[in-house]
Amino acid sequence: MSKTNYLSPKISIIFYCYLQVFFLFSYDLLKLPKRQIIITYYNYMKKLTTFLVLALFATQAAMAGVPQITDADTQRAVSLVSQMTLKEKCGLIGGFKEGFYTYPVERLGIPSILLADGPQGVRKLGDTPTNSTYYPCGIAIAASFNREIASGVGTGIGYDAKARGVGVMLCPGVNIYRNALCGRNFEYMGEDPYLASETAVSYITGMQEQGVMSTIKHFAVNNQEYARHWVSSNLDERTLHEIYLETFRKAVKQAQVGAIMTSYNPINGTHAAEHPELIKGVIRDKWGFKGIVMSDWVSTYSPIGSATSGLDLEMPRNYALTYEKVKPLIDNGVVLESEIDEKCINILQTIIAYGFLDKPQKDSSIPEDYDVSRSLAYSAALESPVLLKNNGVLPLKGGNYVLCGPNADYIPYGGGSGAMYPFAHRTTTLYQGMNSLGKKYKAQLRTSVPQAKELEKVDALILAVGFNKDTETENSDRTYSLPKGQDELIADAVATGKKVVVVVYSGGEVDISKWVDKVDAIVMAWYTGQEGGHALADILSGKVSPSGRLPFTFWGSLKKNPSTPYYHVAKLDESVHPRHYERYEHYPFTDYTEGVFVGYRGIEHFGVKPMFPFGYGLTYSNFKYSDLALEKLADGSVKVAFTVTNTGNANAAEAAQVYVAPLNSKVLRPARELKGFDKKTIAKGQSARYEVVLEPSAFMYYDISVHDWVKDNADFEIQVGSNATDIHLRQTLR
Repeated sequence: MSKTNYLSPKISIIFYCYLQVFFLFSYDLLKLPKRQIIITYYNYMKKLTTFLVLALFATQAAMAGVPQITDADTQRAVSLVSQMTLKEKCGLIGGFKEGFYTYPVERLGIPSILLADGPQGVRKLGDTPTNSTYYPCGIAIAASFNREIASGVGTGIGYDAKARGVGVMLCPGVNIYRNALCGRNFEYMGEDPYLASETAVSYITGMQEQGVMSTIKHFAVNNQEYARHWVSSNLDERTLHEIYLETFRKAVKQAQVGAIMTSYNPINGTHAAEHPELIKGVIRDKWGFKGIVMSDWVSTYSPIGSATSGLDLEMPRNYALTYEKVKPLIDNGVVLESEIDEKCINILQTIIAYGFLDKPQKDSSIPEDYDVSRSLAYSAALESPVLLKNNGVLPLKGGNYVLCGPNADYIPYGGGSGAMYPFAHRTTTLYQGMNSLGKKYKAQLRTSVPQAKELEKVDALILAVGFNKDTETENSDRTYSLPKGQDELIADAVATGKKVVVVVYSGGEVDISKWVDKVDAIVMAWYTGQEGGHALADILSGKVSPSGRLPFTFWGSLKKNPSTPYYHVAKLDESVHPRHYERYEHYPFTDYTEGVFVGYRGIEHFGVKPMFPFGYGLTYSNFKYSDLALEKLADGSVKVAFTVTNTGNANAAEAAQVYVAPLNSKVLRPARELKGFDKKTIAKGQSARYEVVLEPSAFMYYDISVHDWVKDNADFEIQVGSNATDIHLRQTLR
């Protein structure tokens, strides 16, 4: 079948959907003044064009397919390795030049492959920063509860990488959100392994369908940044597999991810890069992974451990695996040369499968400043913010607004390898976004809360607070409280008596206890990327209803979080930035004593009520759930169907969540676990039928007696709700 014939029916369907959505809003348009009809029509069409781009993009990507390692790729790799000297082999298994390249063997036609940091875009080319599209962070993508959004971000980064000649992206990060203090939570995809898995698989697939290799990281149990090289994550086998390895497993099994990066920390006393039980035993033998296992930068600690663990690629260059250190090990029979050969074969067969030996990595036909990438970044920024509170002040109806706070006219982002260098002319701050809404909205920027006399004609104060690259970053944990002076800023705003909207830029939960009951609205904005200002303005003004959901449990205090007693610090001094390690008692390990009851799984088990539950998020409308039906399928799956009706006055999206609750299990299990979700936009007064298929794995747990997943022979209650504690429909499955 020709490419044209393949695309034609899909394009027809896309245009049909395009027109359907437009006509959905036609009734509203007719009620507006002529000038406003034109403006509104333009805005609708702009959003619909983004939808069309996404749909066409997905269609083209599906045709490309994810590269697969074939027997022919392996045979070619074996042949090349057989012609290499030991020095060349040792060169190949370490980084090269500035540390973001693989080692070339030019006489055999093996090129140097360029790697680049993610996960919010292409960050650097070697050691040189590059301007590139800046996408929302990982926690934001997870908050969208939308697989298409995750796929779109992966696809966009894939295109941006190809435009710059990058063959391997070092993303996504998927470590489980265990505690709010982790300095790298913003890169990751939340507390739930199912949500993280679905998000990561879509992200990886979107990227790899563009011929760019994805590297999932950091394997494994890297849930804090404090003293990350030395603090061992100690946990039991069941918790390890059910919670902390599951996203990696699905990335291998479902997305065929090309590379896995190990973490800095030890796991049960052994550093990740030197852990044969996890690399050989789990990644290779249990999961059948054939791709590249690489170390994080400077995370190898011994030649013998690195040579025998199953690690393939030491980054950013050889430290433990230099020729001078490896040769004596081989000469003395400590390490077999075949073990070095195996590393080389794994590297080569993977880059051969991606075509890196046969074609240039750079695609000059793709512009570096790509309009498609910008559209994908905007779509992700639009669906990720979470509305935590709204007493009716939102959506803003138009009027005079004062914006203040450190992030009001600044593009915030997390620090470390997640930092970005976006095109300056493409970035939009919240202040700029509000000013782009039109004459109806008048926004002024202030460095502090104005005096009462200056606020007489002001309708509301919008405070942009939170963290940035200096206060939330890798290699250190962050404070639970907002940075110095921000709580006081909010208090000053509340004292004016004006309506107060707080927009929080953060990679996770923050302490809002001092003012949560005093302000009128709270939006968790995360780090929304270069298009965040436009997206947030569209949400605040009501052009689009917010639709993000919390990808973690917002406990309301550190003490409520079940992991806190076992986290890294002896005293939780929230006023001191955790960079200053001397302020804390040094722990050589952190015990995961809460077990599988991390996040919302611990609500019933520990009897703790959160401030906002996992999956929570307000919209500008209301929804009613009805007509739950279950159908057992031949392969052991269960189809869950139900109806959601928009009973409010605004068009809005509802992220419906399906939980599986064991009723009489012989194994201690959480009260419920997320095993399915879907998100649909529903016009006011209309209904949508949801269908979610629960795979057989939804009813399984990890049995330590057989060291594998097994079916739980219990009865189950299928629960459908809008978050982990607000369950609307229930039905028993026997």
